[in-house]
Amino acid sequence: MPVIDVHTHMLNKEWLELLRRHGKPRYEVRKSMDAPEGIFLDGAPFMTPQPGHFDYDERIAAMDTAKVDLAILSLTCPNVYWGGEEVSLEAARIANADMARAEKAYPGRIRWLASLPWEYPARAVAELNRACDAGAVGVMVLANIAGRSLTDPYFAPVWQEIDRRALPVLVHPTAPPGTPEMDLRQFNLIASIGFMFDTSLAVARMCFDGFFERYPGLKLIASHAGAALPYLVGRLDICFTNMKACRTKTERPPSDYLRQIYYDSVTYRQEALELCLKVGGEDHVMYGSDYPHNIGDMKGCLARVDALPPGQRAAVRGGTAQRVFKL
Repeated sequence: MPVIDVHTHMLNKEWLELLRRHGKPRYEVRKSMDAPEGIFLDGAPFMTPQPGHFDYDERIAAMDTAKVDLAILSLTCPNVYWGGEEVSLEAARIANADMARAEKAYPGRIRWLASLPWEYPARAVAELNRACDAGAVGVMVLANIAGRSLTDPYFAPVWQEIDRRALPVLVHPTAPPGTPEMDLRQFNLIASIGFMFDTSLAVARMCFDGFFERYPGLKLIASHAGAALPYLVGRLDICFTNMKACRTKTERPPSDYLRQIYYDSVTYRQEALELCLKVGGEDHVMYGSDYPHNIGDMKGCLARVDALPPGQRAAVRGGTAQRVFKL
């Protein structure tokens, strides 16, 4: 079974320079404690580009060493949600074109997810169509879009087109709204806690909102093994059962939806991966590495997958990704 990495990132210098010029006042590129250049959000360390984010030869070498056959690339946060309409569209086109070139340069090793200027739905739909024509096999979206919920009716035209195409969508966290008020700036708590909260809140809201009934064709992937969702599924269900406000838009409990969506294997404890499989189902979890972030773990994430029972192992290594992404 080929090993397919569904959660792995690349940047490029042109995108970073565009962010440097147009990201302010919220985003700033400057020296951090961990690297000569880090990306800061509202003054807090937010994302630290690594050399591997910009070097495809280094990526392929790392994949060869770890025995990963195919990488489905995506841009990481802050994606392209900054700078205004023209800049956001330009950033999306830069990222998508760079990944399309990489797919051609490394045939059989690289596929990619489109980034879209979601804040401008008409532009986002047009870029989605262009990116799919260029080879995109899905979409990457952050768990909130400049503070707006993914279920906001404003984004309906984008979701409708994604649903029409029945595309996989990787929901990736960013800093949750209210980061300063939650005092997440110290100790890089955005990365360790804030990101997990962001994904969990976004997907839980979808479960209660009737989102999956509106868009039955899309295949949603919750990053980082579903963040906190596998641990919280019982609490979500008992709230659904006992609180009328949870049942205003759906008659199905959250656990139903959590078996409908997909997950990557980016978690750092074997028992966490096993819980994700129990909640999501062995045919709904796919290998991911989070390479090349400084907490990415291509070898470790694969080792945890390889420690699973044989049937689960084959599905998570690549069988489920082949089906979901039609590879």
